Amino acid sequence: MNRVFFQENTVFIVKIRIQAVEIKNNSEVKEMFEGFKKYETTLAGRPFVVEVGKMAQLAGGSCLVRYGETEILCTATMADKPREGVDFFPMSIDFEEKLYSVGKIPGSFQRREGKASDKAVLCGRVIDRPIRPLFPKDMRNDVGIVATVMSVDPDCLPEITAMIGVSIALSISEIPWAGPIAGVSVGLIDGEYVMNPTAEQREKSEMAVTVASTEDLIAMIEAGANEIDNETMFNGIMAAHEVNKEMVAFIKGIQAEIGKAKVDFPSNDPSHELYEAIKEFAIEDVKLALDTDDKRIRDERLRPIYAAVHEKFDELFPEEVAKIDDCLYKLQKFIVRRWLLDEGKRVDGRGINDMRPLHAEVDLLTRVHGSGMFTRGQTQVLTVTTLGTIGDAQLLDGIDEEESKRYIHHYNFPAYSVGETKPSRGPGRREIGHGALAERALLPVIPSVEEFPYTIRLVSEVLSSNGSTSQASICGSTLSLMAAGVPIKAPVAGISCGLVTEGDRFMTMVDIQGLEDFFGDMDFKVGGTKKGITAIQMDTKVHGLTPEIVKEAFEKTYVARCKILDEVMLPCIAEPRAELSKYAPKMLSTKIDVEKIGDVIGKQGKVIQKICAECDVKIDIEDDGSVFVSSTDLDNAKKALDIIHTIANDPEVGAIYKGVVTRLMSFGAFVEIAPGKEGMVHVSHLDVKRVEKVEDVVNVGDEIIVEVLPIDDQGRLNLSRRNALIKVEGLVPENEVSDEPRKPRQGGNRGGDRRNNDRRPRRNHD
Repeated sequence: MNRVFFQENTVFIVKIRIQAVEIKNNSEVKEMFEGFKKYETTLAGRPFVVEVGKMAQLAGGSCLVRYGETEILCTATMADKPREGVDFFPMSIDFEEKLYSVGKIPGSFQRREGKASDKAVLCGRVIDRPIRPLFPKDMRNDVGIVATVMSVDPDCLPEITAMIGVSIALSISEIPWAGPIAGVSVGLIDGEYVMNPTAEQREKSEMAVTVASTEDLIAMIEAGANEIDNETMFNGIMAAHEVNKEMVAFIKGIQAEIGKAKVDFPSNDPSHELYEAIKEFAIEDVKLALDTDDKRIRDERLRPIYAAVHEKFDELFPEEVAKIDDCLYKLQKFIVRRWLLDEGKRVDGRGINDMRPLHAEVDLLTRVHGSGMFTRGQTQVLTVTTLGTIGDAQLLDGIDEEESKRYIHHYNFPAYSVGETKPSRGPGRREIGHGALAERALLPVIPSVEEFPYTIRLVSEVLSSNGSTSQASICGSTLSLMAAGVPIKAPVAGISCGLVTEGDRFMTMVDIQGLEDFFGDMDFKVGGTKKGITAIQMDTKVHGLTPEIVKEAFEKTYVARCKILDEVMLPCIAEPRAELSKYAPKMLSTKIDVEKIGDVIGKQGKVIQKICAECDVKIDIEDDGSVFVSSTDLDNAKKALDIIHTIANDPEVGAIYKGVVTRLMSFGAFVEIAPGKEGMVHVSHLDVKRVEKVEDVVNVGDEIIVEVLPIDDQGRLNLSRRNALIKVEGLVPENEVSDEPRKPRQGGNRGGDRRNNDRRPRRNHD
């Protein structure tokens, strides 16, 4: 076939060869995907479909999971060899939000997905926390897990779908893993638990709790709640666990049919001989070093012990020099756990249910809008509140339906807070997660935009860290909000509960510090008011928790939370301040008819820009007609709001306005009382006395007060400066003038006009 192209008076004839492409028949396609399998079940009344063997076949384990119309490709792959020089299990989880999944084009300049959003990071963490403890602790092979969100049904949460999909991918892969797990979200609507609530149900729900579990144990809890009591929360978690059991059985059926055999891996554990030798040599010195409530003293005592152990054992075990520090870590863990389980002793001498010394303080910084610092032992967090306009709300470009948020919480964890030196590279996954936890804990008590029309940003600066900084940031945030004058519904406090297990034995302890977190089996964080729970984040290092452990953690954290509020925080500041800081913007709000929004904004924004410039304010207008005016000067904000009301509403007869003279005519002056709202002051209404010439009283640009007169037959706006002067300034009129503007005389009786005779002496007097 020939195709002709024209370019600058030149003709090109190009020969195109068309070759038919042979389409594979059904049998060949079937052979290509010979391992394709499809499994179906239901989850919370909606179809859940798993497809294996068609996509990503080179990954260690892969599946496409469909929940409703949410579709996610989940893959799990392990490196052949262990990574050298690491003392941890190197696993990464990426929750990849593809905006095509919700029919969006990215808003960035390059129009492609970039750095993972905070929401994606949080979803990755929710998946990471229940699956990580199920890997062998001595494995050092890299494991990469990717959940690619390809289609989103708002009624079927992608994070829940991805969690189950990742569990399936790991279960059918060759990667050593003690799963499977399953996850479900539970809501509370009208006193009834709802599993995996729809988007509409989530708007009404009193709690949003994600529960992951194995067949027998609770592996992870992530919760936000509207002050839910312990019993209601516990029963909801148990109800979710029952649903998870059914899904775990479904996954086990898939694993039994197509799962690969798990591979062996080189263990990174030090030899038994090395550990026992170091234990015998250093155990008493390590006990002495650990027995203090001061982290600095503990670290100073341990340094010479590490040096002495290396000096003795480097030559005796030259092939395991890199594992000597692991032995010392295991020895510390052994000592701390034995103290707790056998003696009921904590490293700092506290009782099992005792908290470290607590201190609260507000107003540490002068020009910020609010500040509060909370100290628990050697953990110290300073939180600063900043108030902004509604236009300062954070815009979101993600796969869920939330497009912006007006309450933002950020958490920073600098290296100096743990006595280390490293450059700041911005918030990592942990910082994002802790900030989100504190944000979730306080969200239920944040006033609505109608009650408090501000954007609120909190920044928690961790100044010193020895355990539970996220919970200290909750306490510091409450102090800061109340100091800033934000009318929160109730103060919120946070506390963590730890766990040590051995077989069927377990022990929980309140307010764990760093060592108890490192060497313990659980960090159960609970934030809430006296009334109930507002947030939970539960991490474990074991396969999961029994119902008894969960219930005991709830009880202990509630008692501790109330103690913190009653004895430390409320004595520092009992309630939100009645007034905002003088440095905070003053905000006024109103609501106008949506059809009047265009009038307030004006052509090309000229009207609203003029108001902002004249009144030195910032104005935000929502699509529903809500108007927010902010300024550091309250009088300026009131002035701008009055102008907006004048534009959006018909001027009320008898109301007094301040306007600007725009034009002069022989019969009167035109006055603009608001942008686009102009009326005429007839010469007879310019002053309390007789006016011969308009220019004698006003000039263009003058600012005058006027009263609105009744609208005339032609719908024109008539104004009276005379009436305004009488009402506002109390001036006495020289003669009575009708509210109806006078019509120009048509000529006639000159000599016999009584009024003309009356004018002469007044004119001469003037």
